Amino acid sequence: MSARQTDDLFVRYMRAFEDSTKHTADCPACQGETPCAQGTLIHERFATLQDAYRDRQSKQQR
Repeated sequence: MSARQTDDLFVRYMRAFEDSTKHTADCPACQGETPCAQGTLIHERFATLQDAYRDRQSKQQR
């Protein structure tokens, strides 16, 4: 029996989600309208990976 292959994109997407939510919880600036500089980078990485994952999922369902 072979081991299940790890989905690297999904793992990176979930780590970015965790980083984003943790940063938001710990950073008062990111809890408001304008995130801090570091938070902006973290949240953008999450959004980019989320878009890539969703795009791949939609292509696989066709």
